[in-house]
Amino acid sequence: MDQHQFLAERFEGDRAHLRSVAYRMLGSLSDADDAVQETWLRLSRADTSGVENLTGWLTTVVARVSLDMLRSRTSRREEQFGDSVPEPPASHEERVDPEHEAVLADSVGLALLVVLDTLGPAERLAFVLHDMFAVPFDEIASILGRSPAAAKQLASRARRRVQGAASDDDIETDVTRQRAVVDAFLAASRGGDFDALLALLDPNVVLRADSTVVKRPRANMPAEVRGALAVAGTFAGRAAGAQTAMIDGFVGAVWAQGDRPRAVFDFRIAHGKIVAIEVVADPERLGQLQLEVLS
Repeated sequence: MDQHQFLAERFEGDRAHLRSVAYRMLGSLSDADDAVQETWLRLSRADTSGVENLTGWLTTVVARVSLDMLRSRTSRREEQFGDSVPEPPASHEERVDPEHEAVLADSVGLALLVVLDTLGPAERLAFVLHDMFAVPFDEIASILGRSPAAAKQLASRARRRVQGAASDDDIETDVTRQRAVVDAFLAASRGGDFDALLALLDPNVVLRADSTVVKRPRANMPAEVRGALAVAGTFAGRAAGAQTAMIDGFVGAVWAQGDRPRAVFDFRIAHGKIVAIEVVADPERLGQLQLEVLS
């Protein structure tokens, strides 16, 4: 077996792990796939003869790539250009803890993605790598170009924000109350009732759309919208073809052509207000959802 074939087989064995790291960093399956592809390109160009733990090395590389993408995303949103990300190191001595591999198969909930999206790129990387994948702080520090103490502080600060949001949001789990809010939202959206939409939205509501939605010309929906006024404006006069549906145990909405779902609207509700909406149209992700249209 030549070196290229060996690396290709090793990479395929780690692909699911790398995609999971990238997805938790980026919150988008398509962006995660782009990060994984870039990681493969870097691996194919690198001299890995001195690498003892290839999985750990690849984890470092995909984290660097994801951080670069996050910084570019942030700089575009704020019209500021962040620092470039250094090239991956030639070795990685720490091993990924097998006990944490069970996390990789779990999908990341919308509530956590929304909270993670409020973190800065450095905070997000420190929290995701340490708390979700047990990467040590000295390795995280080398990725960020900071001291291990600074990396630990970043993760601690991010952890407090994540835990605080999880306890404060009090996500609604009662299906009847969920449906009342979603039905009212869809009715207000179809009727273009801006005031009714505002009344249903939390002031800090976040709307996130995956790249499949963003690329659809007729959708005319950005990747992210924040605040009740902006989200109400996005939905006013729309959702004409959407139907109320159960989506992975929560009440949401689905837009279908025939029997084929083309997009779902995943709502999170707290204290009678919509705090987050995720619009998903990626075919692979749609195929992973449990959908049931409600009469």
